[in-house]
Amino acid sequence: MTEVAKLELDGKTYEFPVIEGSEGEKAIDIRKLRGTTGYITLDNGYMNTGSCQSGITFLNGEEGILRYRGYPIEQLAEKSNFMEVTYLLNFGELPTAQQLSDFNEEVGHYASLPGGICNMLSHMPPAAHPMGVVSSVTSSLCAFYPEYLKMPLPPEMRRKAVCQLMAQVKIIAANFYRRTVEEKTHRSNPKLGFAADFLNMMFASESYKVDPEVASALDTLLILHADHEQNCSTSAVRLIGSSEANIFATVAGGIDALWGQLHGGANQKVLEMLEQIQNAGGTAKQFIEKAKDKNDSFRLMGFGHRVYKNFDPRATIIKKACDTILKKLDVHDPLLDIALELEEAARSDSYFVERNLYPNVDFYSGLIYKALGIPTNFFTVMFVLGRLPGWLGQWKEMREDDTLKISRPRQIYTGPNTRDYVAVNKR
Repeated sequence: MTEVAKLELDGKTYEFPVIEGSEGEKAIDIRKLRGTTGYITLDNGYMNTGSCQSGITFLNGEEGILRYRGYPIEQLAEKSNFMEVTYLLNFGELPTAQQLSDFNEEVGHYASLPGGICNMLSHMPPAAHPMGVVSSVTSSLCAFYPEYLKMPLPPEMRRKAVCQLMAQVKIIAANFYRRTVEEKTHRSNPKLGFAADFLNMMFASESYKVDPEVASALDTLLILHADHEQNCSTSAVRLIGSSEANIFATVAGGIDALWGQLHGGANQKVLEMLEQIQNAGGTAKQFIEKAKDKNDSFRLMGFGHRVYKNFDPRATIIKKACDTILKKLDVHDPLLDIALELEEAARSDSYFVERNLYPNVDFYSGLIYKALGIPTNFFTVMFVLGRLPGWLGQWKEMREDDTLKISRPRQIYTGPNTRDYVAVNKR
């Protein structure tokens, strides 16, 4: 017998079906609520609202579980690579060796940008925030690929869109970085692998050579960021995509949502916090005490997580990647020293241990980017590169849903009641 939820309103009882997901998650299906009862639900921030059914990512914050298509994030980080995970998220299964080779070759077809896009990047102010540049230039790709404007896209065009954006967003980001440091752009070489190719485009010089261990650690970090269920930017991608907007505009919307400091800007806040501690001439222990003081405005950034209540499964993995990079590059930076002191102090302080305020993925990712020489304002761009496969997979899944409707949230109006217009000069 199908389980139902009963709702009593105005002396009447209504029944709504209960849906259970493959991991036992339950939801009350209220798709007919307004049409049946005239009521809507009010859920600020959609914290209790499921916007879709998805087979891509499972997240259990209470248990510290994150899985892509059923595969634990720990196993993927250890055994897989970023492009293989990209294939998994977008096409449902891990690829065979031949499928992965074909996929990489398809992505490699887009190892350059249209001349007009290059010209646009060359005219962007070097001091511009890179997130604004990457968003606007990504959206502008639609002007050079009008074939994507015809909706709905057939399956082969959806696959082509995945391959193209995986190649070109990376190039856009690297090319703009080169402009900010007044260096000529360096051509993409997809055969190096995603992370190594990106690092090479960013820092290529006569003396620079990509270290395989460093590239591998960055590749792991990108895997950890690849998808995270229905977060703000992913939901934005689904919302925009539901209108049949072109894929470039849709992804640009995700980039803009990620730009917010409450979302993708968290690792940047970590570095700004470290700079604050350094400028104040304080010690990690002193600022740990300030963070514990309710009357002190100082907040410790990069500890704990809104979703994960006990621990972030990505944090343990990324700490290993962070240690690898710091050791391999032999970086000596006062900010990194402060960060490591904070980590050690927080892990041993009972106040943080009892509240599960552990260093999270944003804490370590900021340290990694700092060690790699990536400017602080480019940190969120790195998040874009990692999250891109998830956005594309979520968009693709949504576009393949035969029951898809354009997203149209409701509201509870709290403004004035009907009133007559009176011209300003007569008041």
